[in-house]
Amino acid sequence: MKNIFLLVAILVCTTQIQAQLPRVIILATGGTIAGAGAASDRAGYTAGKIPIDQLIGSIPTVKKIADITGEQVASVGSQDMTIDIWKKLAVRINQIFANNEADAVVVTHGTDTQEETGYFLDLVVNSDKPVVLTGSMRPATAISADGPKNLYDAITVAVNPNSKGRGVLISFNEGIYDAREVLKLSTTKVNAFGSLNSGPLGQVYDGKVEYYSKAEREVKTPFEITADTKLPRVDIVYMYADAPSDMIDMLIAKKVDGIVIAGVGNGNFNKAYMDAVKRAVAAGITVCRASRTPSGRVVLHDEINDDELGTIVSDDLTPQKARIMLMLGLTKTKDRKKLQE
Repeated sequence: MKNIFLLVAILVCTTQIQAQLPRVIILATGGTIAGAGAASDRAGYTAGKIPIDQLIGSIPTVKKIADITGEQVASVGSQDMTIDIWKKLAVRINQIFANNEADAVVVTHGTDTQEETGYFLDLVVNSDKPVVLTGSMRPATAISADGPKNLYDAITVAVNPNSKGRGVLISFNEGIYDAREVLKLSTTKVNAFGSLNSGPLGQVYDGKVEYYSKAEREVKTPFEITADTKLPRVDIVYMYADAPSDMIDMLIAKKVDGIVIAGVGNGNFNKAYMDAVKRAVAAGITVCRASRTPSGRVVLHDEINDDELGTIVSDDLTPQKARIMLMLGLTKTKDRKKLQE
């Protein structure tokens, strides 16, 4: 009888400990972290082959730090990431936090467009609870696969109390980055991400999270996303030496809502682009000057008179992130001054 009481006491105690662990829901979208290759010593693989439950099973010790559940939202390589998947993620994350289903969310994602998904979610998630994206540069079947470590670290970041109120984060190769600032900087190396303008927010190592600054993010977002939200079409046009205006003119003919110019230097472009931008603005298309240069800011009224031309600038947003901001901004207004703000 004593043994039965002891067993019951142990079970109750274990249940209470588990109940006290932070609850984390992992939303899986595929990517290299879920990739499988024909040989462990070769680079070739197919993304999104391994389900989330199997990925979680690769890091069994994580159950000591969090109560983990997983959901498969998509199974794609991130080169095939879509706005529809973005919306599914945004709606589900906001639902999770509104219904108090979890204390944090981790998103597994391919690296090619991880910075774009992270920034989109940063603009539309309406909670100060942690959302952390991660992935890998090597498939799960590769020698020294980096996915299990990155996933463990991302969960460690997500459950850390100091991650609250920082907006969406990217956890990768032991670095912690702001989703607004982060860039993919390498095509194949495991230290693939960095933030050239601001540096990392902190690091996660050996199960410990260290931030270099306090959280100062404004969490409340002006944007609302539902499954039925239709985002305006915004395209990116790349500037290069002696570039013709054909792409801009094609987009004018397509009647797109916005164009981001990945300009040279401080968002500059040649006369052919200048004339085409004037035609685009006259057609009611919002045009944003960004830069193909990976760091620094694009400044209003420098070499180009934006008031005269009718353009806005991206500040330090990359062209791909300026596109996301402009898409969401155009759901609210077409007023150029308000969009610039």
